Amino acid sequence: MSDNNSPGQELLGIGQVSERTGAAKSALHYYEDIGLIHSTRSTGNQRRYPRHMLRRISLISVGSKLGIPLADIGHALEPVPMDTIPSEADWKRASTEWKRVLEHRRRAIEELEDRLMGCIGCGCLSMEACSLLNPEDALASQGAGARRLESGDSVS
Repeated sequence: MSDNNSPGQELLGIGQVSERTGAAKSALHYYEDIGLIHSTRSTGNQRRYPRHMLRRISLISVGSKLGIPLADIGHALEPVPMDTIPSEADWKRASTEWKRVLEHRRRAIEELEDRLMGCIGCGCLSMEACSLLNPEDALASQGAGARRLESGDSVS
């Protein structure tokens, strides 16, 4: 299904892209709808993706499976052009941003792990011990949920 014979610019149908990347066709439609990927249309109005889009789609899929929000993935991939074959420099810029996103996520997971152990490590499993971390339920005014964990506040 090649409409263009330039290396990396060959156009692939959505079925080929789905099979090659493992991304469902519906996911590809969604990624395109939110601007993470780009396709062109054939004369029969079928989506066609340049071959160089395969790497981008694969990174989106992997990041998504790891729980990275699509907005963060999109931000990390901003340096990578969609309309031309990305250069090595484009991927290096994206790699730097990916590393920043992953490091932030890693720190958040480690902090959650530390806080979980501090919370359940006492063994009481009751609200009584929470007076140590949240005196007089001061965080209740900020809303429901795990306010301290979600905000990134450190445990005193």
